[in-house]
Amino acid sequence: MRFNALVLFASAIVLGACGGGGDNADTSTTTGGDTAPAAAQTPGTPAPTGTAAPVTGTTHTVNMVVDAQGQYKFEPADITVKAGDAIKWVMVSGGPHNVAFQNIADAAAKSALMANMPNQPTELSSPMFMNPGEEYTVSFGNVPAGKYEYVCTPHLALGMKGTVTVQ
Repeated sequence: MRFNALVLFASAIVLGACGGGGDNADTSTTTGGDTAPAAAQTPGTPAPTGTAAPVTGTTHTVNMVVDAQGQYKFEPADITVKAGDAIKWVMVSGGPHNVAFQNIADAAAKSALMANMPNQPTELSSPMFMNPGEEYTVSFGNVPAGKYEYVCTPHLALGMKGTVTVQ
């Protein structure tokens, strides 16, 4: 199991290095202030068609961890928020981690999420977090009610996934 995790980690590093393009000197993340900043775009990443929505409600925290049994997970994995709330994902242990939304068929939902996700290296994905304490905040303002699946790309094979239900 550790060998598989090591291979997966090495693959993620190699793929991340091959992502190329542009100067990535700015590694700042949002901290859930009054507004979500406009999403910075990496060359080759589709531009969001919506406008970033401010956080008008509660900012919830989801930790990215490896527990004592070696399980990679989000705590809590499944969370319910109201429109206008935000989620702050915090890298605690076991990195690298990211947050990547999947299986979003509704064009309006996809556009709203993209607009509310700053610094996307790829569509609907946060940057990689390498150090404990790094965080990433996404506003769910203007995101239609529904259930949204997300994963940690490097640890998907290890079951690191969750859902956000927007009311």
